[in-house]
Amino acid sequence: MALVWLSTKGGATVSFNDSGFGESPSQGYSGNRGYGGRRFGGRRFGGGRRFDDRPKPVETGKEYEVSITEISRKGDGIARVEGFVIFVKGGQVGQNTKVKITQIGGRFATADLVGEGTPQAASE
Repeated sequence: MALVWLSTKGGATVSFNDSGFGESPSQGYSGNRGYGGRRFGGRRFGGGRRFDDRPKPVETGKEYEVSITEISRKGDGIARVEGFVIFVKGGQVGQNTKVKITQIGGRFATADLVGEGTPQAASE
C-alpha cells in the first residue's frame, strides 16, 4: 500500500492511498472526503436508499376500502392508503372497492379484490 502526502495551499494536508484521496486526521476533518465519498446531494451511487423500517399503514390479511387511481405497467390497479402504494389485481381506474392485502413489501403492498366499495360521486 503506497501512501503519499501532498501539501496544498492554505496548509491543509491531503493524502492519497489505495482507497483514494482524503484529508489528514490532524486537521480535524472526518466523514465526507470529497473524493470517493458522498456525491450528488449527499447520496452515494445507487440512490442512497436505506432499509425502511417505518410501520406500514396496512396489514396482511386485513380489508381496506380504496379508490383505484392508476393502472400499473403489468395491468394491475394502483391505490394508496396514507400514501402507501397498493397494487390491486384486476382493479380498474375510477373503481371504489374493498381489497384484502395479500403481501406487504418495503415500498408497496399487493391486494386482491373482495367486494364493491361505496359509490363515488361523479365530479364535473
